[in-house]
Amino acid sequence: MAKVVVTRPLPEAGLIDLQAAHTVEIYDPVLQGEIDEDRLIALVRGADALIPTVGDPVSERVLAASSHLHIVAQFGVGVDNIDLDAARAHDIIVTNTPDVLTDATADFAFALLLAAARHLRQAEQVVRDGAFQRWETRLLMGMELRNKVLGIVGLGRIGRAMARRGLGFGMKVLYHNRQRTNPTVEREYGARYTSFDDLLARSDVLSLHCALNADTYHLLDASALARMKASALLVNTARGAVVDEEALVRALEAGHLAGAGLDVFEHEPRVHPGLLAHPRVVLAPHLGSATVEARTGMARMASEAVLAALNGGTVPYRVV
Repeated sequence: MAKVVVTRPLPEAGLIDLQAAHTVEIYDPVLQGEIDEDRLIALVRGADALIPTVGDPVSERVLAASSHLHIVAQFGVGVDNIDLDAARAHDIIVTNTPDVLTDATADFAFALLLAAARHLRQAEQVVRDGAFQRWETRLLMGMELRNKVLGIVGLGRIGRAMARRGLGFGMKVLYHNRQRTNPTVEREYGARYTSFDDLLARSDVLSLHCALNADTYHLLDASALARMKASALLVNTARGAVVDEEALVRALEAGHLAGAGLDVFEHEPRVHPGLLAHPRVVLAPHLGSATVEARTGMARMASEAVLAALNGGTVPYRVV
């Protein structure tokens, strides 16, 4: 039996087949301490397979620590925490879990959009503080979504699902990718391609659905934020470092952005104090894929990839 290391407790239903075939060691950061690079190195020594999460630093040092390591099956879609070049150099397979979390993440992105547009955080606090004394005609008036422009950065699986939800609310959808998608997809999702600068200038809601890489790090910097409408909302369920958080705080404090809904953070799990304190920012602890269905499916996909790799079969969901 091979040794498989899992860096977080995952939904048990997704690991049943893997546990029946191999020795699965599940690490619990709550009980055993947070995972850093050195701790991860200690965990993978002697391991044949690793199932990490997006917050685990799967560096070259980690990948070189086990001469038996055959596969890294990421529990998540993004793989920016994994040194892919090092994986290739060490002949280690890397997989992820696409598709299964698409709707869950798009649902949550739209929930953040609605919460920010209708001041839900502030509204709930009014009730909890006992300040709701009567129906008020001008209390916390928000933004209607009908006929507003939903700007999407990254029209991949989740971006397309977000576009579909925007259409359902009567929004006009614009998008920007590094490369324009094919016209059939544009027609299906009612999405019109435009330049990044035009997207910034025209969007009433800007929703980020791109991967984190050298090109997208701080894509939303001070200059980009300054080109957005002062009445616009920003939604980020992609990666925190796509946004320069310091610049975002300054834009919010200066009144040059109406609000934001954020599920990811630049230095996660640390959150910029200016975001914590701002009344027009809705915050969540990286919950985009947090449904029973999505997380169980993710665990099952990671297990399938590990089983295939250890059995010498064709490995699904392969990135490297």
